[in-house]
Order: sequence, then C-alpha cells, then structure tokens
Amino acid sequence: MPREQYQTKLEGLRDDVLYMSELVAERLRMSLDALERQDGELGEEVIAGDAEINDLYLELEGQCTDLIALQQPVAGDLRFIAASFKIITDLERIADLATNLGGYAKRADREVFPDVDVQRIGDDTLAMLEDAMEAYAESDPERCFAVAEADDDVDAACEAASELVVRDLIERDELREEAGVEGTMRNVSRLLLTIRDLERVGDHAVNIAARSLYMIENDDELLY
Repeated sequence: MPREQYQTKLEGLRDDVLYMSELVAERLRMSLDALERQDGELGEEVIAGDAEINDLYLELEGQCTDLIALQQPVAGDLRFIAASFKIITDLERIADLATNLGGYAKRADREVFPDVDVQRIGDDTLAMLEDAMEAYAESDPERCFAVAEADDDVDAACEAASELVVRDLIERDELREEAGVEGTMRNVSRLLLTIRDLERVGDHAVNIAARSLYMIENDDELLY
C-alpha cells in the first residue's frame, strides 16, 4: 500500500474512533436524562441503540486488525493502532453501562433517595469521557493526567453516595413493616447499581486516558 494511502487509513481510523466516542457520549447523556426525568421511553431508546454501537465496534476492530496484519506498523503508528483498539473496547463497555442506566430509568423512583446526587456524578463521568477523547484527538498528555485525577473525585463521590444510601436505609421506618421492605430494597438495589455503573464509566474514561498517554509519549504511567 502506498504511504499516502496508508496515512489516509490511519487518519480515517482516528476519525471513526472519535465518531464512535460521540455516539457513546450521546447515549450516556441520554441515559442520564432518562434517569433524571424517570423517562422509560428514553431509557428504552438508549437500550435499542446499543446494537449500533456494537456493530461500529466490530467494524473498527476489523480496521485495527487489518492495519496491524497487512501493514506491520512500527513505533508510533503501532502504538496509535493498539491504543485505538483498546479505546474502542472501553467505549463499547461504556455504551453497555449506558444501556444499564437506561434500564434502571424505566423503574427508577427519584423520590426515594432525593439526597443522592446521581446526576452530578453522571455529569462528572461524562466530562471525564469527553476529556479523555479530547486527549486522544489532540495528543494532549496533560489532559490524560487530568482525567486520572478527576477519577479520584468521582470515586469519593460514589463512595459517599453509597454510604448515604446505606445510612438512610438503616433509619427507614418502612423496613420495620414487612409490606414496605420489598419495594424499598428494589429501589436501593437499583440506586446502588446506578452508582456502581457510573463509577465504572469513570474507570473506562481513565483507561482511555491511559492508552492515549501511552500512544502520545510511550508512557505507561497510567496503565498500572
């Protein structure tokens, strides 16, 4: 393959990865809106859209494989292709988590634990994802480190939110009445799963930042 055509394929891969990230960020934003509004129809739309993300992932996986197998890239090009392959895997998993959130939105009851600010945590994880992809797009190592630092705040917020749910649960009067236990426990379970999945979105954003840093500077500091 002529060098010019090879470079075009590399640039095309970058553009396609960024396009996938935009779709995933949109799905995550939709799932957060569905939770906020308790909008089951919007949650179902997120779930239905997951097939598109999966198909795109398989297409990009094929692009990465072909570039490695047929072009045998070295040094920076190889790091770029390998990072792109890892990043699309994290993006696909974030899309799966957005699908989970869409499912929770169909049955959520925000009145049960009003003091747990799921939206703020969700907005923070979405910002981490967008910053991580900006680092990939712009080859910005400083932004990679900023994403990793932001994850500490998200982890702390998730831990505090989970503790608040547990403390509130212990103090609830309805748990002393058998009729109220089952519904309350379902709400508790959904909320804790929501917090857990948002924390995982943040973890995947850090993975993207780590792979971007390795791609940019051959620096594996954030990988371990």
